[in-house]
Amino acid sequence: MQILKRDDGLLRIRVEHEDDLWVMSQLVKGKKCAGMLSHRRDQTTGTQEGGRAKSAERKPMWIEIAVENSEFQMFSDNLRLHGVITEAPIDKGSFHTHTVGVGDQVDLVALNDWSSADEKLLSEAVQDGGRAKVGIVVVENDEILIFQIASHGMRDLTSFTLRGGGKREKSSLDAREGFFVKAAKESAILLGDDVPMVVCGPGLARKNFEKLLRKNGCEQEIMNVATNIGGRPAANEVLSEGLADELLGETAISKQTMMIEEALKRMATDGAVAYGYDAIFKAFEEGAIDTLIVNSDMLRDEEAIIGGQSWIDFTSRLDEVGTNLVQASNEHDAGQQLDGLGGAIALLRWKID
Repeated sequence: MQILKRDDGLLRIRVEHEDDLWVMSQLVKGKKCAGMLSHRRDQTTGTQEGGRAKSAERKPMWIEIAVENSEFQMFSDNLRLHGVITEAPIDKGSFHTHTVGVGDQVDLVALNDWSSADEKLLSEAVQDGGRAKVGIVVVENDEILIFQIASHGMRDLTSFTLRGGGKREKSSLDAREGFFVKAAKESAILLGDDVPMVVCGPGLARKNFEKLLRKNGCEQEIMNVATNIGGRPAANEVLSEGLADELLGETAISKQTMMIEEALKRMATDGAVAYGYDAIFKAFEEGAIDTLIVNSDMLRDEEAIIGGQSWIDFTSRLDEVGTNLVQASNEHDAGQQLDGLGGAIALLRWKID
């Protein structure tokens, strides 16, 4: 994400990567306006020619809307912002939808100024610079799973399996070798030759599969790491244990996953951790919170309250006690675990009663 201009509440940005769209979907929450070059039908151009109706022309124009809600699907290439037109040559007061994509320039205006949480998220997005996506390939003797990792999300791309059917020949060495060859060819086509990859799994089959990927034209950086388990948990192990820090260590999803996993470990051992709004607020008042991990959507929900105040107001005070704020996405497994704990958890400097 590139900041082109800042002036009081105005923030002019250019979307450089798909990850920036998720960031923008968070920034527009809470009394924000969004302006960009868009298109709208000018009803004055609709005419009747020769007894046939001529539809109104869609004209390019600068349109600013008061954002009421947004729609964004991780790994998609556009963000939809819905709201009422506040500034435009025509149709003020009417509803309009901005479709924001990579390369677009957008003016965001905060009617009540930018919160500290917004400023932190924006700073991280600019510093991150839209890191390239990474593929995680989990390899077992009879199953191969491929996941796509972005800064704030993880999704299943595809899977290949040798399981099922109960036929003896399917477990033979020839059948397994044919399965790996076919899966490697299709994986190479799917992942291309420029997306960095982590090939992982609990056995040695991953090493053979990497060789097959290379043979099928995969020239990008590939890390081969061992995991204790297979399946989807193996991909989460790569993230939570920092097994591929060279490729993933600086991505937001890796940092979030590692911190949430650390919090869960402390919960299991009755360690220095606080969860539940009352416990978190108490820890804050005692100055005990080192890192607070909060679901980004909940953080910007005006109806979500902690200690009698909104989460935005609460987190604006974290600097008073030197607390680091991590805004987690729920587009990956660790983020969904965080949601199950109420959307927030705190790593403490010391254990509190």
